[in-house]
Amino acid sequence: MPGAPLESFDIGYASHGLYALADRSNAAVDLIDTRTHRFAGRVAGFTGAQQSGAAGPNGIVVVGNRLWAGDGLSDVKLIDLSSRRTLATISTGGKHRVDELAYDARDQLVVAANNADDPPFVSFIAATPPYAVMRKLPLPQATNGIEQPVWDAQTQTLLLAVPVLDGHKDDGGIAVIDPATATLTRMMHVSQCMPAGLAAGPDHQLLVGCSDDAVDAGFAAKSLLLDARTGHVTATFAQVGGSDEVWYDAASGRYALAAVANPGGPVLGLIDAKGKRWLGNIHTGKGAHSVAAEDRQYFAPVAAGDADCPRGCVKIMR
Repeated sequence: MPGAPLESFDIGYASHGLYALADRSNAAVDLIDTRTHRFAGRVAGFTGAQQSGAAGPNGIVVVGNRLWAGDGLSDVKLIDLSSRRTLATISTGGKHRVDELAYDARDQLVVAANNADDPPFVSFIAATPPYAVMRKLPLPQATNGIEQPVWDAQTQTLLLAVPVLDGHKDDGGIAVIDPATATLTRMMHVSQCMPAGLAAGPDHQLLVGCSDDAVDAGFAAKSLLLDARTGHVTATFAQVGGSDEVWYDAASGRYALAAVANPGGPVLGLIDAKGKRWLGNIHTGKGAHSVAAEDRQYFAPVAAGDADCPRGCVKIMR
């Protein structure tokens, strides 16, 4: 990767021939062509690698030819991918960074997780001009922030990973939210997981990536498959855990997990959605906590100082 060594980064997103990476070391979103595997450009203007509450960029979601990115100082930036220009900067009115994002296609809302505020809250931003914050949902029961949101088209709900509920590390949850009304409809509890990553798959499946914080807390490394309608655990995978971002690749029918705290070292874990079976782990590298996929290709950034790429890099795996 050009520019400063890739020492600090966050979420990746792949769509329509581009892989986008939240590159805090260069205070920018990096773009890689998924077909040629070449660096395609960089959109600067973010807060960069600061203390966690001010760092940015963070979460990313792509809607058509527009890229949305969470930034420090409670902002979300809207970028036109054709011109590589920042079209708007939207304040969500908090004190700290905007973290991960999702897109609600039914209501045309970009959903932002304001994870570092106290209490953390969810912002619902109109994806059409003038890009106003339409509603907010505070989550005071989320006592250790909030993590990856995902729009589940099958249940027509927003699902959000909540690592810790009411101060109990052994009790986390998946919040079920109606974005149209900014209402928490229920909480699906998960035990000894401290969930971070979420991915909606086929047949009402929901993959939950139990986090590196869960491993640090002494819980067994694992990943869970839930029924998104009931919250019931349908499969447990002890072969891979300690994940941050997770992804579902419809082209391959596989889930991918950025298991940065997997016992034995960071890996990309792969799970077959149809068969509900673990396929294997691929070594990634230092700090590899995010993953995105497109057309059976998996993109995993690795931090500077890794033996394979001393300045940091993005590994592309099949």
